[in-house]
Amino acid sequence: MASVQSRPLTTTEGFLCGGLAACIAVTVSNPAEVGKTRMQLQGELARGGGEKVYKHALDFFSKTWRNEGIRGLQRGLGPAYVYQMLLNGSRLGLYEPFRRTINRIIGRPVTDQIPLTSVTAGAASGALGAALGNPLFLIKARMQAYSPALPVGTQHFYKNSFDALSTIWKSEKVRGLYRGVDAAILRTAMGSSVQLPTYNWTKNQLVTRGILPANNVWTYLASSSVSGICVCLVMQPADTALTRMYNQPTVTGPDGRLRGRLYKNPIDCLWKTFKAEGVYGWYKGSTAHFLRIAPHTIITLTANDIILTAYQRLASS
Repeated sequence: MASVQSRPLTTTEGFLCGGLAACIAVTVSNPAEVGKTRMQLQGELARGGGEKVYKHALDFFSKTWRNEGIRGLQRGLGPAYVYQMLLNGSRLGLYEPFRRTINRIIGRPVTDQIPLTSVTAGAASGALGAALGNPLFLIKARMQAYSPALPVGTQHFYKNSFDALSTIWKSEKVRGLYRGVDAAILRTAMGSSVQLPTYNWTKNQLVTRGILPANNVWTYLASSSVSGICVCLVMQPADTALTRMYNQPTVTGPDGRLRGRLYKNPIDCLWKTFKAEGVYGWYKGSTAHFLRIAPHTIITLTANDIILTAYQRLASS
């Protein structure tokens, strides 16, 4: 993504640089992610949206700080770090190799920024990262939903990430760890399909029109801001479905396997949510989602460009 380079980065180098950038970002954005998760779960499938434990994003921050402190605001941060390495390492590290490969297949120069191949590469790299990181996202969502003071939705108490993985493995094995993976792939593919294409398009417009220079923090920030807005708009309904599928209670089916009590798949979740809560149900927690996705996208993509530029300069010296 950075223009200062002596050679193309290897896939491993891109994966590690992208993962590091995302870990920096998630430290800042995780409290808003906790708020988004809880707000998406409150009043689940209740007619008219149900009673609100948290009135809005700022009310969540205030109540959680008073009742749970910094520990409550940063619930799920441990698995979030590992997930971000897997997801964004794949999304940022594999995006360019995928895009260049698709360009070659259709007989176009690898340097061409073609909207269709960019969207396809973004969706493919994001879906792969989501599949790899699903167990971590699952336990992160459940740990973030848990509150000893103001519980919403089904409550899953785990002592830590290892306890969560062990508990799920003992009761459900691999099937349990990959519960909701179809929703995770849908959510991440939708977000990834617009994240890097809109970031690169915005940055290219700013640079080619002479509005901002190429390797400039303000260019990175402006491009990331546009990208964050696009990701939030496209991804919100699928994100709500993912949170609810991860957190839903389970029952034993006729075959003896545990399965979700409320939803069969993400489409079923979206349909049931719409019938009970209307379109508003899909967009519960959208303000908290934007407060999470905007700084996360800005910091991830800006830090990724800065890290790539610094790494390439160091490697060429």
